[in-house]
Amino acid sequence: MSAVRTNDFAFGSLRVDCGAGEGTELLRSGLRFVLCVLSLWIGTGNALGAGDGEGSVNFVNDIQPILTKASCNSGGCHAKAGVGQRGFRLSVLGFEPEEDYEHIVKEGKGRRVFPAAPEQSLLVLKAANIVPHGGGRKIELGSDEYRVLTRWIGEGMPYGKPTDPKVTSLEVQPGRVALKPGVHQQLKVLAHYSDGSVRDVTRTALYEANEKSMAETTEEGLVGIRDLPGNVAVMVRYSGLVSVCSISIPLGAPVEKHPPVKNFIDELVFANLKRIGIPPSELCDDATFLRRASLDIAGHLPTVEEARTFLESKDANKRDLLVEALLSSSGYADYFAGKWTMLLHNKRDAADDITANFAFHSWVRDNLRSNTPYDQMARELLAASGRILANPSVAWYKRVKEPQQQVEDVAQLFLGVRMQCAQCHHHPFERWSQRDYYGFAAFFSQVGRKPTGTPGEDVIFHKRGIAQSENKKTKLPVKPAVLGGASLEISPDDDPRLFLADWLSDSTNPFFAKALVNRYWKHFFKRGLIDPEDDIRDSNPATNPELLEALAAQFIQGGFDLKSVVRVITQSSVYQLSSVPNEYNGVDRQNFSHYYPKHLTAEVLLDSIDQFTGSPTNFSDLPAGTRAISLPDNSYNKTATFLKVFGRPEGASVCECERVQAASLSQSLHLMNAADLKAKLTAAQGRVDRLAKSTEVDSEKIRELYLASFSRQPTADELQTAEAFLGRTVLDDKGDRLDPQKARREALEDLLWALMNAKEFLYNH
Repeated sequence: MSAVRTNDFAFGSLRVDCGAGEGTELLRSGLRFVLCVLSLWIGTGNALGAGDGEGSVNFVNDIQPILTKASCNSGGCHAKAGVGQRGFRLSVLGFEPEEDYEHIVKEGKGRRVFPAAPEQSLLVLKAANIVPHGGGRKIELGSDEYRVLTRWIGEGMPYGKPTDPKVTSLEVQPGRVALKPGVHQQLKVLAHYSDGSVRDVTRTALYEANEKSMAETTEEGLVGIRDLPGNVAVMVRYSGLVSVCSISIPLGAPVEKHPPVKNFIDELVFANLKRIGIPPSELCDDATFLRRASLDIAGHLPTVEEARTFLESKDANKRDLLVEALLSSSGYADYFAGKWTMLLHNKRDAADDITANFAFHSWVRDNLRSNTPYDQMARELLAASGRILANPSVAWYKRVKEPQQQVEDVAQLFLGVRMQCAQCHHHPFERWSQRDYYGFAAFFSQVGRKPTGTPGEDVIFHKRGIAQSENKKTKLPVKPAVLGGASLEISPDDDPRLFLADWLSDSTNPFFAKALVNRYWKHFFKRGLIDPEDDIRDSNPATNPELLEALAAQFIQGGFDLKSVVRVITQSSVYQLSSVPNEYNGVDRQNFSHYYPKHLTAEVLLDSIDQFTGSPTNFSDLPAGTRAISLPDNSYNKTATFLKVFGRPEGASVCECERVQAASLSQSLHLMNAADLKAKLTAAQGRVDRLAKSTEVDSEKIRELYLASFSRQPTADELQTAEAFLGRTVLDDKGDRLDPQKARREALEDLLWALMNAKEFLYNH
């Protein structure tokens, strides 16, 4: 064959010679345009639908999955922050196919596609990295993806007809399987369509394990199991739908016995441990349980007298009785009030916030102490109206003013659903769309505000009118709709927030009860059954789904009784397991085969130090002796350096992650030599001062220190070592013997300091 001249154009069997000379370039440009138009006409069906016959390529069903698999429409590429990349913009994960089609086919005068020569289309050249591409090669030459993409362009880039089948569900095979460490499992993904057809989409689906330390996935859906036993989920995503493969990884150790079963928690946890072959630890001793439950339920250490009484008691039910006593104490209400008010943004930004903050904190604390049903508290909060002094729950609207923040906070805190993404685009890992977001926001659209004579305070009321919000993208009105439900017709005279409150407590609500019991489970066990605790979605399943369902059902049937949740958890044998692992379960991090030690929170640790040293911290505007767990807002973080160093949150976020629980170098240094802690050790009328003046024998003083710090008696070795330390001869800088009384006092300070810096003191175990 002879070479084609540069001024020739070929199209099918048509060849055009442009010649040379003046006007050639203009003629070539004109012919290029005509041929492009002709190719589009032929490709889109010059015979009225040639591209629509059987086997034609559909943009949504065939092209979008290729772009998603190649990460073209990921947030780090052409779906970046709504502006795209280098002039080319796509919707996040292809959730807006109509817009993507416009950007690809029509934007930039159609320069990205060239039906006359599909292989020369910029879309193909870039994806295959034939033309330099910042994202590198995304598809291989000659691959199935390459052939489908070029075929679609050659057919004239059909979008598809409204009658074309649509993906209705996604199925992953196997859906649930047990795999041993080191084993590989190939997943198969089937897309079910509206016409009843099924397509194998394994190659174009996306895969991601929720615990990458337990399993790894390839782009083709091959799952590799690592060495950690437990349960892991592999999320499979295709065409806007999500499915999950749940994998159990057995350790395979013999589970011949377990502690006694006290309630359904024990039944379900021990059954799961037996299934995966992880033997549970033994029950903890009385001293450990006393300290653990006191810290977890009431936020404080047991006193020396409480420890002695509990350890000496022979009552077989003393652990259950302790739980009841703690639930009836003021410490329970104070401790959990601090937890909830931080999540509900009870923060002080200005001096005039103090009245609202104190009133709101008192409202939460009083409701917890009287055990007001949880759904009633949620109703009073969400539908609050009036002024703060008359109705303190109104204070939430003082801090959370915008409907956007209201919908996102309510969804995350009360439902465990993160809706932030859905404001702009479909949630990447869930089913929530912009319709869901703005339908939920419409419940808050009629919240009215009217200034009062008090600076910074508004009267909150229901504005009469049609409840609806505006989709910021489409500019269309959206009526109120609960998550996953149809739109509601609400009379202008009715407050839409009451309809939302009704749905929250409805027994069919799949989120409300689960979110609460999962949040409380994490409080007591360090990690939730679903973790993070406020990210409930199909693609993040519970490690023990049967247990989560049972806890939620018990909570609903019990009338949303918060104390009952605490009671059933802390009275279970699972909660009372030792934190000391046996020879098999040390690697377990999610199945609760032993208690997971956790660092004391900032407030609890400060109160524990105050109680241990006998030197309380004083807080401005509050009565002497007020504990850190009783502080009403975040303002005390500024004056109490300890609280800031140890991560007490500011109440800026509805997420528990704002609280810092990880240990740090600054914390270690503060505990070792901070001036405020040194002052507590040497304080007049403090524990050291009292013990130094006491005529008791050293062994009794040591026992008191161990009971005060660890709620247990010292071991024989610990007692012997401490006695030797207190009785040793101490010399001053000149080599002379130090005054015995002064030496004994300094030795007591050192011993108390050593116990206070021990991990046994700093952690709840």
